[in-house]
Amino acid sequence: MLNEIKGLNEECGIFGVFNSPHANQLTYIGLHALQHRGQEGAGIVTVDDDHHFYQHRDRGLLSEVFKDSNDLHRLEGETAIGHVRYGTSGNNSIANVQPFLFKFNDGDLALAHNGNLTNAQSLKAQLENKGAVFQSNSDSEVLIHLIRQKHSMPFMDALKQSLNEIHGGFAFLILKRDALIAALDPNGIRPLCVGQLSNGAYVVASETCALDAVGATFVRDVQPGELIVIDHDGMHIDHYTTETQLAICSMEYIYFARPDSNIHGVNVHRARKRMGMQLAKEQPADADMVIGVPNSSLSAASGYAEAAHLPYEMGLIKNQYVARTFIEPTQELREQSVRMKLSAVSGVVKDKRIVVIDDSIVRGTTSIQLVKLLRNAGARKVHLRIASPPFRFPCFYGIDVSTRAELMAANHSIQEMQRLINVDSLGFLSVQGLIDSIAVPDAGTAPNRGLTVAYFTGKYPTPLYDYEAGYLKSLKQQRGMFDED
Repeated sequence: MLNEIKGLNEECGIFGVFNSPHANQLTYIGLHALQHRGQEGAGIVTVDDDHHFYQHRDRGLLSEVFKDSNDLHRLEGETAIGHVRYGTSGNNSIANVQPFLFKFNDGDLALAHNGNLTNAQSLKAQLENKGAVFQSNSDSEVLIHLIRQKHSMPFMDALKQSLNEIHGGFAFLILKRDALIAALDPNGIRPLCVGQLSNGAYVVASETCALDAVGATFVRDVQPGELIVIDHDGMHIDHYTTETQLAICSMEYIYFARPDSNIHGVNVHRARKRMGMQLAKEQPADADMVIGVPNSSLSAASGYAEAAHLPYEMGLIKNQYVARTFIEPTQELREQSVRMKLSAVSGVVKDKRIVVIDDSIVRGTTSIQLVKLLRNAGARKVHLRIASPPFRFPCFYGIDVSTRAELMAANHSIQEMQRLINVDSLGFLSVQGLIDSIAVPDAGTAPNRGLTVAYFTGKYPTPLYDYEAGYLKSLKQQRGMFDED
């Protein structure tokens, strides 16, 4: 059954640089700034002036993959792409670590991908029937096989046609011997931007924080359906489709992106702060102070405190050296990770009525554990406020949010969640409050002001293709369960 599939998606970060000295080191620095997007694998591919490709990739954090300085120095050339990967249990093998490097008699190619293809399984079956051999179980490999099936066509024509055959949320970087190519899905679900170095070289990255890290000036966001080619003649903007409609993943603003990044003209920190301010208006609480769950909730917590005219205190401390808890593959390990990750400051919360701001509730593990921590530290009352709507539906576009069976809000009303988490009150930001808080300026007439909010409403911006059979009916049934909220 579809709703029992685990490890459906992955969230990753990609970075590329064209024709710049020390491309290997620049890519390392850029990936380091994107480490929050993927912590289970990393890799870099470079190409030199003689069209020789070099690759190094492995499982683990970037610093672990490149712990030997020679691993980085061996990557010669002035053009590179890199990738940091967040995978799920059962798929964390070296074969799935990107960038992928493909050796062909008419020229090598490398590819890095952030997102998830919703028709990958169907395409893979068709390609295998035509003789394609896949080296990984990642959907990223599908694009290259589609291109190679069109060997009689010029490469760019084959690429455009292939991009129109794949569906879902995707941001691709393709490295050729003489060009760096970026492509974004027709809804722009995953973020991608272009910057320029002082020497004129271009860089492409998942987030603007990576441009800042390498000293690049922001040039533009890659727009839905665009195909950007960077070569020795500069940057060329093309399209593989004009049937586009902006639907940026709202979870980028809520949780995934770094607060210092800007996505489609919106600073992530400011968006989160506005979410907190709107949350204070929609879900007030009688309390003595506001605290945030480090780190992605701190911006929203400061906004809530400001709007509620309450002190903003540091009541929870995060151990910065523990990985994100919902990366852990088992419930027991997740609970242990929460205890390792967070500590309550008794001197701050003891005998106080506190409002705790978190960005989201996925499985509920973190919420249950942190409330235990705060009550054990002496908090008199704990009011939990979530700076996003209830997370009730899976993502099919590139974020691992587990199954509906494990999504707490998919199986419980807000009142039931309040009892399970053991808080004195529980409140969420409304969908409209979220949309208004992010306020994408160039959304035009796109639904939801250019955002994907399907995780909260079950209304997806695209067909689900491989995941559609038997699933839309269950989504409709589930939406009906919670209309009263």
